[in-house]
Amino acid sequence: MWKNLRNRYTLLFSLLGAVFFIPFLGGVHLFDWDEINFAEISREMLLLKEYTRVYINFEPFYQKPPLFFWLQALAMRGFGVGEFAARLPNALCGMLTLALLFRIGQRLKGIRFGVLWAGVYFGSVLPFLYFKSGIIDPWFNLFIFLGLYHFILFYWKKEGFEGVEIRASQWWHLFLAGCWIGLGMLTKGQVAYLIVVLTMGVYWVYQRFRLYVSIPQFLFFTASAILVTLTWFGTEALANGPAFIVEFFQYQYRLFSTPDAGHKGFPGYHFVVLLVGCFPASIFAIRSFFQLPGADKPFEKDFRRWMKYLFWTVLLLFSIVQSKIVHYSSLCYFPLTYLAALSVEKILDGDIRLNSWMRTGLWLVSSLFIMATLVLPVLGMQAEVLKPLFEDPFAQGNLEANVHWTGAEVLPGLYLLALMAVFFKLMQKKRRRPAFYLLFGGTAVFVMLTLFFFVGRIEGYSQRAAVNFFKEKSREDCHLAVYGYKSYAHLFYGRPSQAGQDCFMDTACINHLIYDPLDKPAYIVSKVHKASELESRSALEEIGRKNGFVFFRRKFILEKF
Repeated sequence: MWKNLRNRYTLLFSLLGAVFFIPFLGGVHLFDWDEINFAEISREMLLLKEYTRVYINFEPFYQKPPLFFWLQALAMRGFGVGEFAARLPNALCGMLTLALLFRIGQRLKGIRFGVLWAGVYFGSVLPFLYFKSGIIDPWFNLFIFLGLYHFILFYWKKEGFEGVEIRASQWWHLFLAGCWIGLGMLTKGQVAYLIVVLTMGVYWVYQRFRLYVSIPQFLFFTASAILVTLTWFGTEALANGPAFIVEFFQYQYRLFSTPDAGHKGFPGYHFVVLLVGCFPASIFAIRSFFQLPGADKPFEKDFRRWMKYLFWTVLLLFSIVQSKIVHYSSLCYFPLTYLAALSVEKILDGDIRLNSWMRTGLWLVSSLFIMATLVLPVLGMQAEVLKPLFEDPFAQGNLEANVHWTGAEVLPGLYLLALMAVFFKLMQKKRRRPAFYLLFGGTAVFVMLTLFFFVGRIEGYSQRAAVNFFKEKSREDCHLAVYGYKSYAHLFYGRPSQAGQDCFMDTACINHLIYDPLDKPAYIVSKVHKASELESRSALEEIGRKNGFVFFRRKFILEKF
């Protein structure tokens, strides 16, 4: 009976993920940079039939290992090259993540807590949103979390923690921990190993520098991780030399030491991202950083300790890193939602109450989403009036986009306002369980409504004019390039089939398209504030401009000598 119930909930959360994460994946173009970058790598992987190396614009790409691109390429082989296939791996990751969180939570504290943890993760804004994307981090984070989880199981088995059933041997869990971290390194690099080892180090300090894991055991864990990574890093080095490894580590150092690619931010950037982006879980998680009432079992206290250490390790590490990107702190979603689920459980049991600062926090953060979703449609319908408020010519051009606003776009904001009001009303009546089911389930619906009403319109302002131009030219045998800004859109949507058709961040290639003899048409796209630099080139003619983008064509074509 108990086993059947556990299996039913596992299936339920998998189906819940399928219902919410899979629909509308192909409803809007991929976004520059990351989504289009990764999808283009996977497209070229299929085109070249080269699955052991990573390419962009048909040249080796040294910034990422290949595991995620294997998943995308597999989806593209099954469903065709496009937005749906590019985002499908993360939707499947979402289904798997919810099921695993339920199973882990059930193992730790019972079925109810498993439901709470999976439900809190499902019903928080950014954790939900990432499963609708085409970026690497959902899989990367899952592998790291599973690696740390199995390391904790190893430690509990080794130390003989009571109250938790661990059937496999400690060495098996240690081996699995290393394998999961190895998969993380194959997904995004050695930072997977770094994060887990730093977290272990924090726990070591807590243990007053007692070697809670022996040196041979740690080396076994490391060897397991290396064994997995060598399946690709090793073969890559043997086949092509150490170029990838050298370039990759240089790139990682650049991310840590400089605001690479212009991704700057203030020191508290990730604190704000997690507080606002992980609504409503973030508000409840704060309470779990302090003493909670109740007599928890030793292993429950220990797991909570590990989750705190993981949270702070990731948050502080990427607060130090100079490049500030939203998804850098996304591994925090696992410990944050766990801590939030603990607080929710205590509130349901009446051990703690939804006090005034929690209420205030919920209203303040929800108000940001409510105001944004109510104000944006009004501003969208008055876009022309807003143009004089911006000095940036590109922003002014964006606002010229023909994006249709109906007024119905305020529905997500009104829905969230009503949701919060009903939640507090139910809490006032002490109907705690339906209140929390409504809050987190309703927030997931709010995210879906917001995606449906807003993402396509935002994309209409930001990049659609350029993407549609590249899609149109993909039917023509021509050269494509962008000038004065970084983009992968002309690669993925221009669909080049071989090297030399498109230019990518290469001044020499741009000059070749402008000055050298060509055997087919060439088109260059610039943002409006950079267009004057191309207007002075006599070999180019402007063929149009739209929404902040200016389109140029080579005036004449000369046969190659």
